[in-house]
Amino acid sequence: MSDTLKIEQRSQGVIHHDYHRGLGDLLLEAGKAMIPNPETRHRLLSTLAAVSDAIPPRSRPNSDLEKTIRFHDRSVPLTLGSPIMLAAGGNKFAEHLAGFSALGFGAVSVGSATSGPREGNPFRPRMHMLPLDRSMSNSMGLNNPGIEVIATEVDKALGACHRRKLALGISVADTPGIEDADKKIADVLATFRRAYRAADYIELNVSCPNTGDNRLDAQEAFLADLLREIMEARKTLAPKKAVLVKISPDLSARALDGNLQIIADAGVTGLVLFNTFPGDKARYLKMNTAEAHIPPVSASGAKGGISGRILYKNTLPAVQYIRRQLPKLAIFACGGVDHGSKVLDLLDAGADAVQCYTVLAYRWNAVRKMNRELLDAMRSRGIQSLDSHAPAA
Repeated sequence: MSDTLKIEQRSQGVIHHDYHRGLGDLLLEAGKAMIPNPETRHRLLSTLAAVSDAIPPRSRPNSDLEKTIRFHDRSVPLTLGSPIMLAAGGNKFAEHLAGFSALGFGAVSVGSATSGPREGNPFRPRMHMLPLDRSMSNSMGLNNPGIEVIATEVDKALGACHRRKLALGISVADTPGIEDADKKIADVLATFRRAYRAADYIELNVSCPNTGDNRLDAQEAFLADLLREIMEARKTLAPKKAVLVKISPDLSARALDGNLQIIADAGVTGLVLFNTFPGDKARYLKMNTAEAHIPPVSASGAKGGISGRILYKNTLPAVQYIRRQLPKLAIFACGGVDHGSKVLDLLDAGADAVQCYTVLAYRWNAVRKMNRELLDAMRSRGIQSLDSHAPAA
């Protein structure tokens, strides 16, 4: 059975490229039945990367997919073997990082990392599959081993990853439960400084919807203070590395414009668009899954964050809008990327790279297939390489 393009579904000007389910996808479904806990499968991803890397022949993306991202603020460029990055949350513990090149990735955003280790939310389960929308809901609660462990592992893996054209970033988050604003900023700064010494780029996660704390991107005055302190700290660090801010897809038009103004004024390098969508607002996504079937994931009834295919209808228009508003900022597009033609559409819209994770739960060898689909889409338009390709007007 073919894994090539099956149909293109259009909704509000967005093309939802789709694919045939092949034998590998059926085997993936069988594996999910054998290991029904999504969080257990999530932890096995790094093991899969290590196994894929150990079994010859080791697959690498076509050299025509290589992309060098150059930043407006003259941060150190990133050289990616593919424009597809593993989104933060996919590898929380910095495990088997070099192996992710064998899965087809061009970068891995590790974490999110907090200043100290966290078990995350205490309730179980913390992840739920939403197969009618090829999506999932999660409320892991920023479980991670802490920045010191993550930065040490990233630093050790960096040389091997660079030889494979795999960039490594670290996603930095505030420690939930700190109420005092000055202490919260000091907490994030300490994590940022340690991450900066190790990673190729830094993501600031200011939009996590599932820790019980108020999101930082909803607190504009605090966000402005935090970004000002972060960018002042960067001036004391060398070399200059890209700093990107990850915001939420549920911001109102006014809140989005307010965040963009704060981000532009702070002089950050770019944006990650977006984090997961708050499950409490799932009705705005017009999902095939009934809202009643998205179970609460906390004692307070909160529904965590939703990721997956359902988000793409917001991702592409947002990239187009923000590219017009802030033409110099780097953009990593994240949300619903599950086909190589979507990657090219997002690059055409002005994204510098794309991120994914949930697709790995629904497509076998997803990133390798997406790389092939991207290459096919490029060839059909006469694009020889991504580095020589200019975004569509």
